[in-house]
Amino acid sequence: MFGSRALYPVATGLLFAVALAVGWVRFSTRPPQVRRHGAARDVVEGDDVRVDLELTATGALPPPTLVAHERPGRLAELRVELHRVGRRRFAGRYELRAVPRGRYAFETVRLTIEDPFGLARASLEQGEPQALVVYPRLVALDQLFSEGGAHAQDGRRLLLRRPTGYELHSVREYAEGESLRKVHWRSTARRGRLMVKELEDAPRDEVAVLLDGDERTGGGEGFEVAVRAAGSILQAHLRRGRRCALVVNSAARESQSVTSEGEWRRALEVLAGAEPNARTPAFALLQADGGLAARSLELVVVTSCVDAALVDRLVQRALSRRGASLVYVETAPLQTTRHPELQLLRLVAIGIPVAVVRPGDDLAVVLAGREARVA
Repeated sequence: MFGSRALYPVATGLLFAVALAVGWVRFSTRPPQVRRHGAARDVVEGDDVRVDLELTATGALPPPTLVAHERPGRLAELRVELHRVGRRRFAGRYELRAVPRGRYAFETVRLTIEDPFGLARASLEQGEPQALVVYPRLVALDQLFSEGGAHAQDGRRLLLRRPTGYELHSVREYAEGESLRKVHWRSTARRGRLMVKELEDAPRDEVAVLLDGDERTGGGEGFEVAVRAAGSILQAHLRRGRRCALVVNSAARESQSVTSEGEWRRALEVLAGAEPNARTPAFALLQADGGLAARSLELVVVTSCVDAALVDRLVQRALSRRGASLVYVETAPLQTTRHPELQLLRLVAIGIPVAVVRPGDDLAVVLAGREARVA
């Protein structure tokens, strides 16, 4: 191009360099073995997570340079340079600082192979997908705001309450000598002859903790506080040997009974993945056929949305001598309910324990308080 015979060797060398780079990259792109360490251990929100990547080349030639690209769940993509630690082994490391609560899916690792001069490049994906579960940071509670004083269940110990109940199993024809209290009048009127109820003894959870993930809360730090509060209360009851259940009002409507260590671990995973995306209000889960929350002997509601319908359900529980308490997480400056203090005063007036968590409060102090606090 420049009319100089002296540059012919240089031009020829450049052509050979490009051909050599392309050949080197092509012969080294056989799928390697990729291992990821550190992403499968127990992690609590706010912890730092260190992840190590190890790669073993399987091609005819080891790769000239290797760069790994990782995207842990909703976090930003990371670029990790892998350094040679042997003839065919490469290693790299990165750290996730102060990881928030949640479930993080690690997909396959995207690898970029490039020659030292940047003349040729190839990409491939390798490795096994993994999941990282970051649990909420709970607080230890020796006592709860719903215990003691006026809320001591008339002096009776809750542990002595039998966690069972009777549910309608079927109806059958009346047999002579049976009590008329067992008559199922609706079926009797429909069939024109006496029908009686057959009841079965169904186990019930002593305590149900309902975490409200109403989408009106908008998420944020307020919902994170609600998750910690629900998990801490559930943990406190479980340590006392009580049969518990966790119910999360979200789009997935997850629930988990907790009677063993394995079930407690699954409950923590449910809390880790809880999202404020429920379009159904919390009071709908407290109807007669509402599941674990409605059938429990004692109910603790953790919410940032206190409306009249929810308060009515809790008042009905209290009047039927079933325990109920509420943890209200204030989401300032966003107010999800107009005049929530009026609804809280209704609960306090009837004797339902209420704890109010405001921004900056010590969660352990508020949840262990002896007296209810009202906004």
